[in-house]
Amino acid sequence: MKLVLGALQWTAFMIAAAIVVPVAVAQSFQLDHSDSARLIQSTFFVLGVAAIIQCLKGHRLPINESPAGLWWGVYTIYGGLTGTVFATFGDTLRALQGALLLSAVFFFIFSVCKVIERLAVLFTPVVTGVYLLLLVMQLSQPIIKGLLGIGYLKDSVDGLVFGLAMVVVAATFMMSNSKVSFLKQYSILLALFGGWVLFAIAGAAKPIQMPDRLFQLPTLFPFGKPIFDSGLVITSLFITILLIVNMLASIRVVELAVKKFGGKPERHHERPAGFAASFSHLLSGLTGAIAPVPISGAAGFIETTKMPSKKPFLLGNAIIIIISIIPFFMNAFASLPSPVGFAVNFVVFSTMAGLAFAEFDSYENTETKRVRTVIGLSLLTGVGVMFIPESALTGMHPIFISLLSNGLVLGTLVAIGADQLQLWRKRKSDNLVSSSDDR
Repeated sequence: MKLVLGALQWTAFMIAAAIVVPVAVAQSFQLDHSDSARLIQSTFFVLGVAAIIQCLKGHRLPINESPAGLWWGVYTIYGGLTGTVFATFGDTLRALQGALLLSAVFFFIFSVCKVIERLAVLFTPVVTGVYLLLLVMQLSQPIIKGLLGIGYLKDSVDGLVFGLAMVVVAATFMMSNSKVSFLKQYSILLALFGGWVLFAIAGAAKPIQMPDRLFQLPTLFPFGKPIFDSGLVITSLFITILLIVNMLASIRVVELAVKKFGGKPERHHERPAGFAASFSHLLSGLTGAIAPVPISGAAGFIETTKMPSKKPFLLGNAIIIIISIIPFFMNAFASLPSPVGFAVNFVVFSTMAGLAFAEFDSYENTETKRVRTVIGLSLLTGVGVMFIPESALTGMHPIFISLLSNGLVLGTLVAIGADQLQLWRKRKSDNLVSSSDDR
């Protein structure tokens, strides 16, 4: 029973965290109900398969996969360029399928050449801490908008939705800090389904759409044969590098959470994780799904539930795969009120800031100035970019748009650069002192 409840909790959390992206992409490309359902189905099928492969053969950690925000951005950008770069939405989707296949090749090459292992060394405690803070800051806007009900039933603040969401937030906090082990371990599951019932009673839940078929397997190239566009080659390469940075940060963050609750993560798993990511992008390109990436939210989930075990995680992803081929269950979970998901995520991600400060506290007092410099530069850059309006990036190359519209990735890159520069200067200074002493 404990295993099943834990698996259901992972399932509900993963669906709530990932459902927004394929729905938004389907709307951007004006897909009809059938094509939208196919996109959602293939995306969740890939998420479940990718997470199981990563947990068993890749990074070997309980990290759920979610549609990569970077790919979401590329889809949105190219969707808006339809009619100029590509003639139709179908052609654009075919080109993006080709881009995913190219990214799979790049992931494979970087893994074979051990580039990922070299990049993993760059994730020092200060870089990991900065990544966590930027993650909380970047997610704060959509979470708060979701709690206020903006965009759910209407485009303005919805008092009823906000009140119901705050009840879910309070209940989640109380259960996650309860002395009753059952409530503490399954707080997310109880909050998600309890919130769903609460919204339904209040008349704020959306109805479940009935499917036109009982089973539906993912199809090969659902939007047509892929197009390999020269302009997307560089974009795919750049996105792959940024996704590697994102993946390594997630691995590092979840390792901390697993160790905190008695787990023992395996070492030197960055390269296998790269091969697994290559496979997930290959599968995404073949099935027309939005490619996934391991997300750091798993650390918050583990912090909240105190459950670092792999078994419920693996079973939860198996359930994801099964329900992805049963349209009724997929539609049912898709109707989960989004403010309920945002309310639970508010609690989950509020624990991430504590992990960040714990990373900063691991340094000795002699390194305080250096660490604070890195934190200041990266936060100023990353948070500043978050406030740049999308309209200001119009006309720029998609690569620059992807970078300048993602404060999390840009801030992390600045943290890596500043940290390595400071360490290089410190080593140089130490070598000069050592050589003078020898004289």
